[in-house]
Amino acid sequence: MSDAARIDRGSDPALLRCERLQVGHSGRALVPALDLELRAGEFVAVVGRNGTGKTTWFRTVLGLLAPVSGRVIARPGLRLSYVPQRIQLDPLYPALARDVVAMGVERGLSFISPRLREPALVHGALERAGAMAYAERPFRSLSEGQKQRVLLARLCVAAPELALLDEPTSAMDAVAEREALSMIDGLRREQATSVLVVSHYLGLVREFAERVVLFDSACETVLVGPTDEVLAHAVFQRNYPRPGGDACETH
Repeated sequence: MSDAARIDRGSDPALLRCERLQVGHSGRALVPALDLELRAGEFVAVVGRNGTGKTTWFRTVLGLLAPVSGRVIARPGLRLSYVPQRIQLDPLYPALARDVVAMGVERGLSFISPRLREPALVHGALERAGAMAYAERPFRSLSEGQKQRVLLARLCVAAPELALLDEPTSAMDAVAEREALSMIDGLRREQATSVLVVSHYLGLVREFAERVVLFDSACETVLVGPTDEVLAHAVFQRNYPRPGGDACETH
């Protein structure tokens, strides 16, 4: 298997494609080139230790950073939503939690879908995300875990074709993180949303993700493939060792 290892290659039309994409800073790549196709309705998890380039890769895919090399190709008109680890609003802007969710509705408004439907959509999304109890509270006053629930509710009403989530459950307890990923998976199934999520919770990655992208800067390796295959790979075992695990050996 090569340094930029690819374990499988799907044939479905891609929503977004990374072609020999290298990401990094000041022209220096953090990991080898990555090839990846994101297809409609699939759940892909991104794993790796801190500092391996996961968030840098996300920001490059979103167009916030220029690639070191290679390119990102998105389908024209692709509806994309991003849920960051944290969101900052101007402290002088008195947005309530429901106002933040309503920001996701704007994209779906049209002549035949008027604003009269907005309260019902926002209410339903808040209920689904378990955030209804603080719908009328200022967003800035919420805990980080509560803010993430509000952002997940906004994701629901935005109905994107592709959702990118960077550690969406990092401020949640074990029960809440399972609820959140179950909700995200439900959204994927109901709306054929393609989900790309950075997560450190490997049990939930194994449960929900169909494919995994593993970043390992120490071994200068990127793995892309079915969840069971990547999690059984020697490079993954090095990052999350079991007794007898080896270092940078590859299959």
